Amino acid sequence: MGRVRFIDGVFAFPCPRMLGEGRFGQMNTRTKGVEGEELAAEFLEREGYQIIERNYRFDRGEIDLVARDGNELVFIEVKARHSGSFGTPEEAVTLSKELQMKKVAEGYLGEHRLEEQACRFDVVAITFERGKPSIRLIRNAFI
Repeated sequence: MGRVRFIDGVFAFPCPRMLGEGRFGQMNTRTKGVEGEELAAEFLEREGYQIIERNYRFDRGEIDLVARDGNELVFIEVKARHSGSFGTPEEAVTLSKELQMKKVAEGYLGEHRLEEQACRFDVVAITFERGKPSIRLIRNAFI
């Protein structure tokens, strides 16, 4: 198993969970998303995060993972790419997605009466090469 590396300002971690060749070709988009979120949650737990909630919905938005990292509450977007045809996973987190996440996070904080809670937004980017995932963590992806 590889070690966590810090490359170009992000953490890169070769995921030990190997997925079979061709496995993703048989899945629909939602199933692929769930698999990516599961890989991200496992990775984050190894990094010391405590996953509190998955697929939190508020109004018309959703946050993939809500976690604790020390004293901070972290709202996490997971993006995975199986090819480079549509750019990197990080590039898929648009300004529109950022604004939606902020709105949903405000809903979460209000609903749980955590208005004074320190929080941040992270992105987990997963790239699959020949069926094997490589995971990058971008802490404080936006303010």
